Amino acid sequence: MTPVPLRIAATAELATLLVLFTNLATVHSPVVASAIGPVHGCSYLFVIVLAIREARSAGTRAAALIPGVGGLLVLRRLATERRRGRAS
Repeated sequence: MTPVPLRIAATAELATLLVLFTNLATVHSPVVASAIGPVHGCSYLFVIVLAIREARSAGTRAAALIPGVGGLLVLRRLATERRRGRAS
């Protein structure tokens, strides 16, 4: 079972990045950027901290550093690590 806080932070990280890119490509509103930017930054940092706490391998921890999709990659790698741990 994947950690719920990590799943929430990874989803928030990706969603806020998509909002920021959409804003940049369309209206480029500074209000949207100033409201969503800090949320994205916090969720990115949460993903990194939670990945360091949960992951055993350095590769999984390093995957958290990829902006936007890093959290989703960490979730996938954690699931793989747990499956391999049960099989052993």
